[in-house]
Amino acid sequence: MAEQTNAPEATNGDSLRGFLFALTAYLLWGILPFFMKAVAHIPAPEVVAHRIVWSVPIAGLVLLWLGRTADIWKALRTPRMLAMAMLTAVLITINWGIYVWAIGAGRAIEAALGYYINPLFSIFLGAVILKEKLSGAQVVAIVLAAAAVAILAFDSGGLPWVSIGLCFSWGFYAFFRKTLPIGPNQGFFLEVLLLSVPAIGYIVWAEATGRGHFGDTSTTDLVLLLSCGIVTAVPLMVFANGAKLLKLSTIGIMQYITPTMVFLTAVFFFHEPFGRAQMAAFALIWAALIVYSAAMLNGARARRAATLKPAE
Repeated sequence: MAEQTNAPEATNGDSLRGFLFALTAYLLWGILPFFMKAVAHIPAPEVVAHRIVWSVPIAGLVLLWLGRTADIWKALRTPRMLAMAMLTAVLITINWGIYVWAIGAGRAIEAALGYYINPLFSIFLGAVILKEKLSGAQVVAIVLAAAAVAILAFDSGGLPWVSIGLCFSWGFYAFFRKTLPIGPNQGFFLEVLLLSVPAIGYIVWAEATGRGHFGDTSTTDLVLLLSCGIVTAVPLMVFANGAKLLKLSTIGIMQYITPTMVFLTAVFFFHEPFGRAQMAAFALIWAALIVYSAAMLNGARARRAATLKPAE
């Protein structure tokens, strides 16, 4: 998917500009499966390599325009920051690789499920690693999500590894990304910059061995691979600029736009099978998200009311 940055700091309110930025990013991520379907004949590692390489100049130009290149030079001179950026870069590469392969292999429904589960997995991570206390609604939501995964595992005779892989890779990426003391645009550029060395090496090897698609006679493949940077970097940059103008609760609700679009695309455009087991699993997931979202909105309202309450 839908490839997002870590959650921004909460703002005091929403702005129309922020809403439009975020909506644009989620809609672009929502139609991304059509692009991934168009490159399905190209091996997933090659697509990911081109996503990385062609994102570098786009992200670099954005940083030049914003005047934030000094942050990158500082990061490159900080070993701890480089190590953390390499970890998040590896995690996002795994996420991209699974997503690209899943769409091409006709498993977009599983991809949508993975991103539906993701916010609930993030809550679970917070409870296990950070010892954050779970509310009753959060526990119910996590149990419902686990039941959905169990139904799919029982139906297929094995775990839905695409959903779990996407959920785990993005969940840990977001978790560790929060520890990287750098802005979302700068962090993204640093990640693709570090990844560009092995990515270029892979592309050169693929072309040298005749397995690559960048140097073949197909103009379509050339254009598609060059476009990988645009479809990767642009939504991420747009989201980064919109998210800082929105409340966390608003972002929490809007994040379901993308997996919903992916799900509808998989069923109605890609005609992927959607049987009783999938129907039951998604019903449980949607119920979990309703419980989770309602609790989040109620909490946000309660905090706002407490803030506005006059002092006695």
